[in-house]
Amino acid sequence: MNTAYRMPAFFVRLCVFSTHPYFEKTNLFKFFKIEGGTVLPLMACKVSLQSLLATLIAISVANNGNDSAQVAGRCIAYVRPATRIPSALLHVVPMPAWEQRKLGDVASSFDYGLNAAATEYDGQNKYLRITDIDDETHEFSKSDLTTPLADLAMSADYLLKESDLLFARTGASVGKTYLYRQFDGMVYFAGFLIRARIGEGADPEFAYQATLTDAYKKYVAITSQRSGQPGVNAQEYADYQLMLPSKTEQQQIGMTLRSLDDLITLHQRKYDKLVILKKSMLEKMFPKDGESVPEIRFAGFTDPWEQRKLEDIANRVTRKNEGESDLPLTISSQYGLVDQRTFFNNQVASKDMSGYYLLRKGEFAYNKSTSGDSPWGAVKRLVRYEKGCVSTLYICFGLDGADPDFLVTYYETDRWYKAVQMIAAEGARNHGLLNIAPNDFFDTALILPPSREEQELIGLFFARLDNLITLHQRKLELLQNIKKSLLDKMFV
Repeated sequence: MNTAYRMPAFFVRLCVFSTHPYFEKTNLFKFFKIEGGTVLPLMACKVSLQSLLATLIAISVANNGNDSAQVAGRCIAYVRPATRIPSALLHVVPMPAWEQRKLGDVASSFDYGLNAAATEYDGQNKYLRITDIDDETHEFSKSDLTTPLADLAMSADYLLKESDLLFARTGASVGKTYLYRQFDGMVYFAGFLIRARIGEGADPEFAYQATLTDAYKKYVAITSQRSGQPGVNAQEYADYQLMLPSKTEQQQIGMTLRSLDDLITLHQRKYDKLVILKKSMLEKMFPKDGESVPEIRFAGFTDPWEQRKLEDIANRVTRKNEGESDLPLTISSQYGLVDQRTFFNNQVASKDMSGYYLLRKGEFAYNKSTSGDSPWGAVKRLVRYEKGCVSTLYICFGLDGADPDFLVTYYETDRWYKAVQMIAAEGARNHGLLNIAPNDFFDTALILPPSREEQELIGLFFARLDNLITLHQRKLELLQNIKKSLLDKMFV
């Protein structure tokens, strides 16, 4: 066993004089306890983004080298606006060195899973296979539960218990891990998984979180190289070396990262629900093919929707860019009209964009290129920039006879696919580019409410829903970036 005389970058203990009245008068006592003059996080407290940040502050940032005071100073300078802890109350406490150990030293056993087929779920006994471990969250995905086709009375050795850490041993998912949690119920693990039963000397959550680090991923990438399918066996997993602090410190780190995982999962579920809600409302708030009334409608509107040609409500835009803009735009089915240089990390358009169409904010463009998300191309409105340049392969138009937010939403449905399909020449796809003439596109029929007020209400509803989805997506991305950063900084 080797002793490492280094600390994880960014690990600081904040200390105070426990008798100082400052902590009696603030809400910080909800997040910390004071033992021997050291501020420790109360991990059992209800987690919010604010309290989580406060908790992370209490166990984050510095090393034990000569520059620890400078590192701590930077940490405190960053933290102080959020916590308002007087700087005079803070100092760095020396931390015990971390030890280098093999995973096999802290696991009591390594076992291969049950070689049995899956059968219909019996309502109690779950079967965990590689494909049942979510690639993003590493949680047991219960969308397609099964039961092992085996004599379960003779299969007790394959039943998971707390402290069991599973590893995928072969295939594209090699290295993927899952930590058993009691709320997952009775779970048997399948043959392409390896179980490490973490012993008393280590914290299972800390060991699991260590398998999410870049160091672990690098080890798997190198070790799994085979002549055929990539794979890592039990002995190779047991040989993986990781750095361990004291058991108490492991538990604090594990619980902190687990709290963050729970917060990420919460926001992911909120985001997923909103995306599903939008998909459902797009189906129900626009009439189905051959019908003139939607399934769900705002109160006070009863008139049937009308068919209109695009040329009746729009005017084609063919203005050329004459040095007015140097912003090359491209259409993304997910993000709309975006800066080509950022989206592709490169400028695909010509440096000289004088021959390109100049699109102004609020105008639309139709990209005839097809993709999995956009089988008949994509129509998007320019909202991020005041103006920009698009390829002359795009069909551009302004709107003067309908609500623009309504039309944005209409082109997110599949209600316009049939009209475009009818004008696309038979088999006329050139490398995914539909052969559609502008005049034919403007001749396509749309169905829309006769009342401009109803159009505006529908457009406003989906615009607000989009804003809510974007808000949750940004929160989710922020939390994921925090987690990634902490995995880098809280492990040696």
